[in-house]
Amino acid sequence: MSEVRRRLGPLLGMWNMTATVDGKVMMRGWTSFAWADDGEFLVQRSDADPPGDDVSDDWADHSPFPTTSVIGFDDTTKTFTMLYSDARGVLRVYGMDLDAGTWRIWRAAEGFNQRFTGTVAADGKRITAAWEMSQDGLKWTKDFDMSYTRG
Repeated sequence: MSEVRRRLGPLLGMWNMTATVDGKVMMRGWTSFAWADDGEFLVQRSDADPPGDDVSDDWADHSPFPTTSVIGFDDTTKTFTMLYSDARGVLRVYGMDLDAGTWRIWRAAEGFNQRFTGTVAADGKRITAAWEMSQDGLKWTKDFDMSYTRG
């Protein structure tokens, strides 16, 4: 098994996801991870469910969904890169890592730095995570919490 397949394997499949801010549900949806190009790349596709009674209307005004990401591996540096695109026309490049049950995504951009940290449960059925943002790359604030459960 290649290093790419071994390290990214825990993400494979379909997940239900929920975004919350201060415990209030902002979005429910799904994300899927599937191999492309014989397992050399991992493709993530995500979309939001229509807002229900328990979902804030605030999210719809800023929703990036649907989104697509392609994750690739540099065999020299042993690092992952994630290319991201969304329905708003946003295109970003992130660093990414998944190792020992910790999933990290990060991006340094003047005025809008981002980072994501997720913990994969030992049974592989849940990921608890949060996105943070920073204007200067030094002082970080939580943007929102994310949870993923196997679909």
